Amino acid sequence: MSKLVIVESPAKAKTIKKYLGSGYEVVASMGHVRDLNPNRLSVDIKKKFAPKYEIIKGKEKLAEELIRLAKKSEYVYLATDPDREGEAISWHLAYLLGLDLNDTNRVTFNEITGTGVRNGMAAPRKIDIDLVNAQQARRILDRLVGYKLSPFLSQKIRKGLSAGRVQSVAVRIVVDRENKIRAFKPEEYWSIDAKFIPKGSRKAFPASFYGNAEGKIKIETAEQAQQLLDAMKDAQPFVEKLRHGTRKRQPAPPFITSTLQQEASRKLGFQSKRTMKVAQELYEGIEIRDMGAVGLITYMRTDSLRLSEDALAAAETFIKAQWGEKYFPSTGSRRFKSRSNAQDGHEAIRPTMIDLTPAAVKDSLTSDQYKLYKLIWERFIACQMAECVHKTTQADINAGGYLFKASGYRVDFDGYTVLYVESSDSGEEEKESELPPLEKDMPLKVKEMVPNQHFTQPPARYTEASLIKAMEEYGIGRPSTYAATISTITSRGYVKREGKTLFPTELGEVTTQLMEERFPKIVNVKFTAQMEQDLDTVEEGTRGWVELLTEFYGDFDKTLKAAKEEMKGVKIELEEDKTDLICEKCGKPMVVKFGRYGRFIACSGYPDCKNIVKMISKIGVACPKCGGDVIVKKTKKGREFYGCSNYPNCDFVSWNQPTAERCPQCGGVLFKKKGKMPKLFCGAEGCGYSRDDDTEDAAITQEAVVKTES
Repeated sequence: MSKLVIVESPAKAKTIKKYLGSGYEVVASMGHVRDLNPNRLSVDIKKKFAPKYEIIKGKEKLAEELIRLAKKSEYVYLATDPDREGEAISWHLAYLLGLDLNDTNRVTFNEITGTGVRNGMAAPRKIDIDLVNAQQARRILDRLVGYKLSPFLSQKIRKGLSAGRVQSVAVRIVVDRENKIRAFKPEEYWSIDAKFIPKGSRKAFPASFYGNAEGKIKIETAEQAQQLLDAMKDAQPFVEKLRHGTRKRQPAPPFITSTLQQEASRKLGFQSKRTMKVAQELYEGIEIRDMGAVGLITYMRTDSLRLSEDALAAAETFIKAQWGEKYFPSTGSRRFKSRSNAQDGHEAIRPTMIDLTPAAVKDSLTSDQYKLYKLIWERFIACQMAECVHKTTQADINAGGYLFKASGYRVDFDGYTVLYVESSDSGEEEKESELPPLEKDMPLKVKEMVPNQHFTQPPARYTEASLIKAMEEYGIGRPSTYAATISTITSRGYVKREGKTLFPTELGEVTTQLMEERFPKIVNVKFTAQMEQDLDTVEEGTRGWVELLTEFYGDFDKTLKAAKEEMKGVKIELEEDKTDLICEKCGKPMVVKFGRYGRFIACSGYPDCKNIVKMISKIGVACPKCGGDVIVKKTKKGREFYGCSNYPNCDFVSWNQPTAERCPQCGGVLFKKKGKMPKLFCGAEGCGYSRDDDTEDAAITQEAVVKTES
């Protein structure tokens, strides 16, 4: 009889099977097998919040197969992901398979390599019930908030709205920033920027007005700026003071989940959901030429900066061999301190095998996998390299008793920057700017001295990277929740994305305002952060999960009942739901409504008048058959396809998106085939032309309405 190992995904199963060999059968649970029923509360509040779990719809056959395999196996190991969610999945599997919770059958892998799998299998343990209870508490807490609060929001604002404990706070953070931007009042200020040329040189260098010997002078008006310029008009500027120094820049620490999502957003333009999908693939295993399936990175859901001694030693050897001894710190390997509230169950995110450089595995990876692996590999290697050293120069220039300041630097030793430099939220990186040779009392010539008007700027709107950073700093959610939270608030229309910038919609603002008025605790940043800390105490075994839920629910239930009573008959109207259309049947205004298959326009006089108009989305491409507009359509299951707006007179339809581009071989229409490796191909019969496509998806260029049957 063989031993059975249950993991979460087929890719992970394949990689682990390679290392365990013929004595083991490795199968995937495909994530959770049991959960709360999505159509019911499934929590018995009166019986100490007892959850009612059941096999997830569609997984009945999988559950039966797992039971069959477990019965014929010599032993069952539960090897789901090494976090709260993974622990809960193992607990559900143990219940489903009738396993003893006191058995040491739980194994975890921080990395899916030969060493990582052997170490995990050599140290089986019991299921950590405290970890399970922390996950249960979070799951039930979120179900109570969502199931109880969502109907209230749907009734008061718009049908189909949902509320979430973490998502509501994330929306509030975005809304609060927008309110600060609106309330911001710009203040005028001026600067005087000069360029000076040293004696005997032709090279000018920039300097900025500072003040005088008494201190900094703030220039508030054009008149004040002109007065200063007049006062310096006939002055002979000279170098009053010179300061030379050394500045050392330290490398950024290795990635944790939040910083990986932020940097992938800044450097690669990846949304957090995309980052985590690709990271999961790299962790679970990739088929590498001549090696088979290999897990390329350590576990990607972590907030710990800990690094194994083996990894540190491997990095030291690699750096010295690649760049020489001077590129490794003289003080030895770098070790980083995690945040005080970090879970230290895993290492930081790092490559599992240092010698598998991005270049060595590029041919085995998709474009996204290569980009993310390169980012992770370079960040880890750089964090173990020597610091970058700048030689700095600062000069005070005297012009008629007034001071200008100039500064510059040159790179004395590039250190870790030979490989990697961290990006900033502004997208601007410091550029090297060296001052020409200067000496104290050296006379200077004025090339130009220009006044410039400025206005103070409001705080910047959030990007996905800066919102994740804010959530992490506030203590909202955990590493595994950031991507899902942002995906939820954008897909449900509370926040919209324009380029990289996040804006609150009117729906998001109105919902947040109602929540602040009626459920202040739910959208209170400090309260939500405290709840995360309370969940940590459950995980640590110092607090019971039922106690936590009881304390929360008593106050929440009272607040909800009061809100329902005080807002009887109140309906909040959204401006964005109104249109300029008038119903041709009864003369009342038409409004935007939301149904199972998306937005449509209906008469505000419903149910007396049932006139409806549906919205269509054009892609700006002519129909290949009749020249009409190609529009985006959806099947009943929500899958998108493309068709002609002149249907049924024109029957053009395609799963692939037609483009305005023509085939260079036959002149036929080129279609876009989406997927990991997107292609453009010719739709003409008998023409086999195709090529890789690296363009962005065609944007929806126009929304229109068409009449439908009432």
